Amino acid sequence: MRSLRQALLPLATAVMLALVGAGPAAAEPESAAVPAGNATTAATPRLAGGAPVDSAATAAALARYWTPERMSKAISLDRTAGSLRAAQSKAGPTGKPGSTPPAEGRSDTVRPLVTESAAVGKVFFTNPSNGLNYTCSAGSLNSPSKQMLITAGHCVHGGSGGTWMTNWTYVPRYRSGARPFGTYAAKQFRTFNSWISSSDLGRDVAMVTTWPLNGNKVVNVTGGHGLSWNYSRTQAMTVMGYPSNRDGGQIQWACQGTTRAVGDGRIELQCDFGSGSSGGPWLREFNDANGLGYVNGAMSTLATGGWNRSSYFDDAVKAMFDAQGSVT
Repeated sequence: MRSLRQALLPLATAVMLALVGAGPAAAEPESAAVPAGNATTAATPRLAGGAPVDSAATAAALARYWTPERMSKAISLDRTAGSLRAAQSKAGPTGKPGSTPPAEGRSDTVRPLVTESAAVGKVFFTNPSNGLNYTCSAGSLNSPSKQMLITAGHCVHGGSGGTWMTNWTYVPRYRSGARPFGTYAAKQFRTFNSWISSSDLGRDVAMVTTWPLNGNKVVNVTGGHGLSWNYSRTQAMTVMGYPSNRDGGQIQWACQGTTRAVGDGRIELQCDFGSGSSGGPWLREFNDANGLGYVNGAMSTLATGGWNRSSYFDDAVKAMFDAQGSVT
C-alpha cells in the first residue's frame, strides 16, 4: 500500500473527469469526552533551518524559497507498504450526520475548465528526515478563520518515528508551475496523536491554518469547501488532487464514483491515483459550477487494484475542525 496523490482514471462504476491544466509541538488540552485515541496535537510550522514561520516576513521568505525550479523537482510523496500500518482507529458514525457550509471566493476566481477547482491545490514541503523536498495535495476548508486547509496526516508529520514537515506551503490551483493565486505558508498544523505516535491510517487526517497573503485569506480568495462527518461509507464522491501518474502531478485531476467500506473501517474508491495525490479532498455533493463540495475524506493510500483509501470522517474529525477552525 502506498501513500498517494490524485489523478483522473476511468472507473467501471464511476464517471471520469479530467481537470484543467494542470497532484511536533505541544499537545493542547482536549475535552474529557474525547477518547485518547482521537486527541489531536497542534504545532508551529518551521523553516528547514529551524526558524518558526511566525510572521508575515517569515512567510514571505518561505515563498521565495519555493522557486519554480524547486517546485518542479519536488518528489511526489509516496510510501511503501512496510512503512504504513493497518488502520487501528476503526471509526464509525458516532452521532447524526452533519455538515458545515462551503463558502465561495472572490467573484473573479474563474476556473478555466469545468472540473478544476480553485479550492484544491498542491502542497510543497521539506522532510527533515532526509532533507528532500516533496509534494502532496490539499483543499481549502471554510471555517471561522477563513485560513484553513485539509490534507493527509502524513503530509504534515512523518508518523511514528518521524517529525513535523518543514518549509510547508500551499499553491491553490497550481498548474505546471503557474501560481494563479500565489502561495500560502502554513501557520499552524494539527493532526491526530495516533497518527503522530503510530501512523494510524484510520486517523491519517490533518488541518492546517495558513498565513494570509498580502492581507488576503485563502478561503476569501479561492473559496472553501464545507466539511461532512458521520455519513454512510457509501457515498457519491468527487476526488481531486495532483497524482504523479497523471501529467507528472503538474495538472489537477478529478475522479468520480461511489465509495465503499473497507474492512478496517476506512472508505475506498477505485481511482488509481498515485503518489502526490495524498491529502486531496474527497467531496460529497461537488458543485461543478463553483468547484466546491463537502469534504468527507482525504486521500491516504493506494491499495491493490487501483483502490484509493481515506480515513472515515466521524465526530473526531469534526472535533479537530472545532479545535483548529478559529485559529488565526
